[in-house]
Amino acid sequence: MKASNGYPRGVGTNPFLHEPKFTATEKIKIGLMSVTVFPVRLLLVCFFMLLAWPFAFIANLGRCDYVIEPQSWWRRCVDLCLRVIMRAMWFCGGFHWVKVKGERAPPSEVPILTVAPHSTYFDAIPVTMTMCSIVTKLESRSIPLWGTLISYIRPVFVFRSDQDSRRKTVAEIKRRALSGGKWPQIMIFPEGTCTNRSGLILFKAGAFIPGLPVQPVVLRYPNELDTVTWTWQGPGAFKILWLTLCQLHNSMEIEYLPVYTPSDEEKENPALFANNVRKLMAKALDLPLKDLSFDDRDISLSRGPLRIYDYSSLLEFNQLMYRLGMRTGTTDKALEEQARRAKKLQEERLGLEDFAQFISLPVTDTLKQVHNMFNQNGDGHIDIRHYVIALSTVHRPSKSMDTLKLAFKMYEREEDGKILEEELAAILEVMLGVKEVKLSGLFLALEGQDRGKISYDLLHHFIQQHPHFVLDYLEFKDHPRKLCIGQPKSCNGQNHSKDD
Repeated sequence: MKASNGYPRGVGTNPFLHEPKFTATEKIKIGLMSVTVFPVRLLLVCFFMLLAWPFAFIANLGRCDYVIEPQSWWRRCVDLCLRVIMRAMWFCGGFHWVKVKGERAPPSEVPILTVAPHSTYFDAIPVTMTMCSIVTKLESRSIPLWGTLISYIRPVFVFRSDQDSRRKTVAEIKRRALSGGKWPQIMIFPEGTCTNRSGLILFKAGAFIPGLPVQPVVLRYPNELDTVTWTWQGPGAFKILWLTLCQLHNSMEIEYLPVYTPSDEEKENPALFANNVRKLMAKALDLPLKDLSFDDRDISLSRGPLRIYDYSSLLEFNQLMYRLGMRTGTTDKALEEQARRAKKLQEERLGLEDFAQFISLPVTDTLKQVHNMFNQNGDGHIDIRHYVIALSTVHRPSKSMDTLKLAFKMYEREEDGKILEEELAAILEVMLGVKEVKLSGLFLALEGQDRGKISYDLLHHFIQQHPHFVLDYLEFKDHPRKLCIGQPKSCNGQNHSKDD
């Protein structure tokens, strides 16, 4: 499997991973703060949150989620009180001052603020400072205390149980955006998930579909020690809170960039609008663009004995599948059906037209890119089984053994249920996202079995017995073991990291 021409294969640092490392001095400081400052700060933070709750509760009485009414004098007083209380809460948490650059445009001029990068729940600070609405899941309103505060800012709720949720959410954003400033501004984090601020991932189009001017807002946490980042793999929510409250001071910067007015072309193409705003914000932050999305996180964080080692080509494949509209229809049952059809072809290699017919799509430039990714010999023909394996891998990255079993069904001989060594190598190359897999170590360990052949049951059992199977028994281009010079323990499977 190869990357198509013109696509940047390297995605650099994994934006969904955060593993903070502390020096001995930093650990001592955290230890001292944990028994002195931390309990006091936590108590004060909880006090101010409790204090804010009755104000938000009273202000919510009698309000409708879908109708905006004029702000009465007493609600304006409540709003002011809540801003003061929430600012005091953040102050007690170590955010003694928040540097603000630029000016926020009024709601009548700009109904939507796009904020990035989104990396922590402390990103709520600009929300509480402005009392802007946000887009959040419906379940958040049931969070004790915090849910009442969220309801107060008139959020756009996402009903995840509703299959039509995305369309309804976009329609509500558009309705409010076109109200002429009657609704509060909507503060949207277009990345749609938390990252580690190593770059800006792809923006979702929701904020840009109305085709109205937006104001980009960039966030910075210029702390010496990063304790605030909360993403998919790393410290949990309470640990982040503990580490952050154990810092003497936590710095934060909010910068309001100039209002971005879309061109006619961008109004017609929300994806183009979103990408151009992303480029502008990345330049202001001096961060790279990362062609990853919320939907790619499972691929980049795959786990297990056959986890993906180089996910760049598989991420590209996944994005192309989304562009073709193939990911929404991919199910375990559909994969089984495609595997059955691929097996019937009896190793027949497919050209572009036959490939298009196999997946029931017309020939397009995107389809050509997909076909080219599996055109290993450069002869314009592909082994369709490689495509099915790749589709299964990106569909269920955490279930690599299910993909391996599916692959065996396409390759195994009926007489003995086994596949050849070179066939297994081809399967693993696609699943792991690597090149030039050699299995001499595996078959040497299986001495006494059929030479050069293996069954799924035997391989499955062997992998269960050897959790570091890939590192210990495989060889491939850029294998991690080749970097283990002077570290024999980590090269023989006796001292692997938790990510192996």
